[in-house]
Amino acid sequence: MNGPLAGVKVIEIGQALAGPLAGAILADMGADVIKIEKPDGGDDARGWGPPFIEDASIMFHVTNRNKRSVTLDMKDAGDLEKLKALVRDADILIQNLRSGVVAELGIGPQQMQAVNPRLIYCSIWAFGPSGPLSRAPGFDPLLQAFGGVMMQTGRHEDPPTFCAPPINDKATAQWCVIGALAALQQRHVTGKGCVIDTSLLDSAAAWVDTSLATYHVTGELSPRTGTAASTIVPYQVFETADNPMVIAAGYDRLFHKLAAALGFPEWARDPRFARGRDRFEHRDVLIGLIAAVVRTRPRAQWIAAFQSVGVPCSPVNTIAELEQTEQFDASDLLRALPGSGLRVVGLPIAFDGERPHPHSGAPKLGEHNDEILGVGGRITP
Repeated sequence: MNGPLAGVKVIEIGQALAGPLAGAILADMGADVIKIEKPDGGDDARGWGPPFIEDASIMFHVTNRNKRSVTLDMKDAGDLEKLKALVRDADILIQNLRSGVVAELGIGPQQMQAVNPRLIYCSIWAFGPSGPLSRAPGFDPLLQAFGGVMMQTGRHEDPPTFCAPPINDKATAQWCVIGALAALQQRHVTGKGCVIDTSLLDSAAAWVDTSLATYHVTGELSPRTGTAASTIVPYQVFETADNPMVIAAGYDRLFHKLAAALGFPEWARDPRFARGRDRFEHRDVLIGLIAAVVRTRPRAQWIAAFQSVGVPCSPVNTIAELEQTEQFDASDLLRALPGSGLRVVGLPIAFDGERPHPHSGAPKLGEHNDEILGVGGRITP
């Protein structure tokens, strides 16, 4: 395998999304990721469909590409020894089992680093390894609710709203990878492994960091503002004569350009709108004025007009529209998974101008048992 992490061996004891996604990111960068699955059904995400390809869900294919699958029963003493044998020369171990389970199975950081002191042991928790909710189950909507994200999403007159992409799972996977890569660099200096902990709650709190800081200063809760930013005006969705678009005039000079493009340059001199704090104070008036003008022409005309003078704007695309844009095509993000024909979004990083290509699709359950454990389950020397 090629890539900046070629030669790095990763053991992934992952379920569902956050753990497997962390493994997929490392695998995309060239690491050899061995996915440990339970013999009876494997990763539950295999069944998170429809749709399915070759009896596995689309999500499983997306988050488990480039990996090798081995089945081990962690409650079996013999299989536990096989895991330890795999760990002896591993660089990184990722696990996202429920807090307490790793200790019960005897596969926690102390046990694994006793086998390999250079091991970087990464745990992804729901609410964290300690505290009254440490053993509570953790799925993304629960943490969007608990972590305050839902209370900030949607319009103020609507109930708290769920953000469709699993933002906490995905962010926690990325934090896990960042921690693992930092620990790899640290190991070059110390020669020792490291224990990395992150959680979906950590990620949820990171999303609302500015709101938490604001609350500490003002004692006030940030209101839900729908498609609009909470403090920057105008910075939101507007309806045109046909389709919605976003206008993001984040600075005074951009608002001045916007006002001129809309045909009302005098707005830039209006004391209610001249500065950002003034526009915030008179948000309702200004947004009403802009909305009335924008609604008079089709979206394509407004985008052409705004782009010609440097006003940040964008169409609100559907997934189909996104895929059909020239910019998305130029980004070269879509990658074909070998063997399945499925096209997925590849690693959103390019190395020397090249994005990594998947070398294999998601593995079948236990597909690499013989290759990795040896025929009959014996570890290959």
